[in-house]
Amino acid sequence: MKIGAALHYTPLDRGMRWLGRFLPKGLYARALIIIIAPVILLQSVVAYVFMERHYELVTRRLSSAVTADIAALIQIYESYPQDREATTLTRIASESLQLDVDILHNTDLPPPGPKPFFSVLDETLSNELRRQIDRPYWLDTVGRSNYVEVRIKLNQDTVMRVLARRSQAYASNSHIFLVWMGGSSFVLLGIAILFLRNQIRPILRLAEAAEALGKGREIEFRPRGAREVRQAGHAFLEMKRRIERNMEQRTTMLNGVSHDLRTILTRFKLSLALMQQGPEIEDLKRDVDEMSRMLEGYLAFARGEGGDAGETACETDLRQLLEEAQSDAERQGHVTELDIVGDPIITVRPDAFRRLLFNLVSNAARHGDRIEISANHETRWLTLHVDDDGPGIPADLREEVFKPFVRLDEARNQDEGGSGLGLAIARDIARSHGGDISLTESPLGGLRATVRLPA
Repeated sequence: MKIGAALHYTPLDRGMRWLGRFLPKGLYARALIIIIAPVILLQSVVAYVFMERHYELVTRRLSSAVTADIAALIQIYESYPQDREATTLTRIASESLQLDVDILHNTDLPPPGPKPFFSVLDETLSNELRRQIDRPYWLDTVGRSNYVEVRIKLNQDTVMRVLARRSQAYASNSHIFLVWMGGSSFVLLGIAILFLRNQIRPILRLAEAAEALGKGREIEFRPRGAREVRQAGHAFLEMKRRIERNMEQRTTMLNGVSHDLRTILTRFKLSLALMQQGPEIEDLKRDVDEMSRMLEGYLAFARGEGGDAGETACETDLRQLLEEAQSDAERQGHVTELDIVGDPIITVRPDAFRRLLFNLVSNAARHGDRIEISANHETRWLTLHVDDDGPGIPADLREEVFKPFVRLDEARNQDEGGSGLGLAIARDIARSHGGDISLTESPLGGLRATVRLPA
């Protein structure tokens, strides 16, 4: 099977991917959409069916009844011409039909008025007037909010004006159904949102606990919520206990190895001190000292996180740590500048972070004469730069130096006294805090090491 076949998307897949770009990314928002969208769709269908069937049907029947009453009044008026002023007709219309009727002489129909925006009543009543009466008419459903005015031309100069309450020809109470439907939906959605928020909160708490574990911080966490969320929480706690147990066992083993090897090296030093001094003895002493330094570096890297895996993160004064690194570099004869912007208080594991700074500053001091240290903590992220004016490292080799036991001969002077673990340990510490280290070209012409940590 070709690889390209696995990347073939149907039009439905492409449509869903396009729609996914506009949907919210959070679980809470997506769950709300899952709840709200069907409710809105259902309410829309119910409202449409109600307006299309019940609402128009009731309005048509009411309009038909009013039109039939008007037609009956016209027949009564034409059947009894002796009652020219229509006194009896007016009384019957008012008492029995709740219609206000006037006979207008020597007048004509007014010009057509503007059509209403919501024209269900206007269209329905107009159709009934044409069907049942079939005479010239004039209709006003806008001028008076509570009444409907109908004028029918009886003959050349006589017009019957009829005023009917809007409720007689129009289903005016139908909005009550819509209000109840909308109100009940809002109440149910409000309850659903409250319950959903309580279900999402344990998931967010689990995510915070997992993020804190990745940064080496401790926060109190107890599994809560639905059964599946509790199961995930218990699995997280079990994973955390296994990691801590593994780290404890490794630390215990490394401490034992460190003690045994240091004991042997101490014997070597004592034996060399008791021997007659000479050039060969001095060379052996240097070799033993070099073995001690290399042993410390190997053990620090093997322990992980700079040898401070069991340390607890706490609020630390960044300015004090950087000033210590500056003083150490100046004692070695390097011109060192320090600049701090923003809040100097950060949350890190102090000893591990001190080792990170020491490794970066030592690396800069080993290969350059001038060092600049700058820190910015104006946002929730700490950005730290360590610059030097040394020979730098080619761009294609900058990731290689983070690998354990890698030492470059061409781009930087070989670290004769080191083991090639300084940058590897520094990156291990940075990543254990949830950040990382990158290498770029320095404004001083050498190498810039950039540390970015969530602090």
